[in-house]
Order: sequence, then C-alpha cells, then structure tokens
Amino acid sequence: ASRSCTAAASRGRRPSRSAALRDDEDQLLNQRVAGGDRAAFQLLVLRHEGRLRSFLSRVAGSDADDLAQEAFVRAWQRAGDYRGQGSYAAWLVGIGWRLFLDQRRTARRREGLAAGEDAPTATDPRGRSDAAIDAERLLAGLSPQERAALTLCFSHGWSHGEAAEIMGVPLGTLKSLVLRGRAKAQRMIGEGGPA
Repeated sequence: ASRSCTAAASRGRRPSRSAALRDDEDQLLNQRVAGGDRAAFQLLVLRHEGRLRSFLSRVAGSDADDLAQEAFVRAWQRAGDYRGQGSYAAWLVGIGWRLFLDQRRTARRREGLAAGEDAPTATDPRGRSDAAIDAERLLAGLSPQERAALTLCFSHGWSHGEAAEIMGVPLGTLKSLVLRGRAKAQRMIGEGGPA
C-alpha cells in the first residue's frame, strides 16, 4: 500500500484515488524542487497557495500574505527535509503555523520593550458576508492555538491527527484545543459576541 493509503487507513478513512495520486505527485514534484527545479516549485505553489493563505488569514489576519510568502521561501529552502511522511500540504501548513508562532513571540517581546501598544489587526469587512464577519469576530475571541485547531479541523477538513502534526502538538492537546475553542465560541454566540 502507498503511504497515502496507510495514512488514510490509520485515520479511519479510505483515501480517494485522486488524493493518493496527488500526494504521490506532490512528493515527486518536491524531489525535483530539492534538485533546484523552479518549474516544479511553481506547480506546488499553485496547488497549495489557496489553502495555505486561507489558513493563515484565519490565524494571523492581515499578516497572512507575508507569512505565506515566507512559508513558500522556507519550503523552497528546505525541500530536501520533506521525506513524504504525511502530505506535502500538511508539511507546508505546518511551516506556516510555526512562522506565525515565531512572529507572535517576536511581537510579544517587542511589545514588552515598547510598553505594550496594541496593534490593530482588524481587516476590511467590505464585500464580505455578515456570516463571514461574525465568524471572524468569533475566531478573534479565541486564543491563536484554539483558532488554528478549529480552522484546521473544521474549515480545512484536516483530521485531528493531521492537525496535531501540523501544529506540532500531541493529539490529546489538539483535541482539548478543539473542545475548548468550540465551547468558547458557543458561549460567545450565547452571549451575543466575543467577550
């Protein structure tokens, strides 16, 4: 069985033939990228850019584009580090998540040095639906870890195991983050919005 079939079976799902083929193609493209093939990297960017940017926009707000660009730079630089364990998409989103955490730690250090000014993180809501704005407000009321866990599992369809791998946390911790985040969101809905 291919690694995709084994991974999906361990998640209790049977992989679609197209998903297994896509994973194999991604692995082959990445091997070419490790050898310096820019065209292969461009194909990987086209395949995964939307999902990466969508995830990062949920967890990082207005910094998502910069983080996505840096994640792709790192993926290019570290193409040889990807060994085909798990999907390329999960590996790439994990890079983006770690970059977000690094950026957040750096911002906290700067805030401590600069007397803690709050930087605005609101996005321009024009052209978005009320439901999208409400979802943004709910997510903003959660911790970054809870926001990431909910986004990975519910918006992007990753299994708990995959989301735990992306975030670099144990499975039990991921499940706790999902439960805690859902409970907070439900309380906020019941109270009429973020506290």
